Amino acid sequence: MNLKNCIAFLLLSLINTSAFAQSESRNWNGKKCAVVLTYDDALNIHLDKVIPMLNSYQFKGTFYLIGNSPVVSKRIPEWRIAAKQGHELGNHTLNHPCDGSLPGRGFVTTETDLSKYTVPRAINEIRITNTLLNAIDGKTERTFAYPCGDLTIKDTLYYNALKTDFVAARGVSSGYANMKDVDFSNVNSFFQNGSTAEQMIAQIEEAEKKGSFIVFLFHGVGGEHALNIDLEEHRKLLEYLKKRKKDIWTAPMIEVAKYIRENQNK
Repeated sequence: MNLKNCIAFLLLSLINTSAFAQSESRNWNGKKCAVVLTYDDALNIHLDKVIPMLNSYQFKGTFYLIGNSPVVSKRIPEWRIAAKQGHELGNHTLNHPCDGSLPGRGFVTTETDLSKYTVPRAINEIRITNTLLNAIDGKTERTFAYPCGDLTIKDTLYYNALKTDFVAARGVSSGYANMKDVDFSNVNSFFQNGSTAEQMIAQIEEAEKKGSFIVFLFHGVGGEHALNIDLEEHRKLLEYLKKRKKDIWTAPMIEVAKYIRENQNK
């Protein structure tokens, strides 16, 4: 073997070794990647269908509750049971305010228009919701989810005043972040509407390929919301995650966020 061929062989070996090491990396609690299943808006379907399905596969989800939702006030004992089973109850504000000044926001009412809020009002309502959630599950650590993904009131990032109240805040922008680059004030998520299990599995496999994690953002699962995925597609997703438990860590948002914080600078 001449010198040129020898150098080429060594370079190829190094590349293959690096690729193998990356594919076999187990930085996510001993797994190749992490998956977080989040469900927004406190829907009846979450209690009636989603949580029983998650329990049957022994997975735990994160449910972002709207404080003033009747599905919260009328079903507190069931949410309390869900929390005891290991599901996370996250903060999705008191009134789910969204910025009504943005295009396509005809659904926003005068009372729930974030553009008409003051920052102190937003902070106060979010902290009231934390108090409510604490009364349900007894927990003091929690994560937050921005309604409609809106980060600002006028030009102010209102979450900046809440960073010590939460472990992390989930946004709505998709993307696969390296552990060291995770922004805890706006954690990426993959919004699902009409998605098939095949499409969602492909997103997981991309996260695994990149050695990253993925947060799924669901609303309706089998109905009750205009943003919806089919219940059977959701079941197929869980079936896949069950088969891949050796390599994929599925856990609530708070567990994954805390793990990232603990390991981000290692």
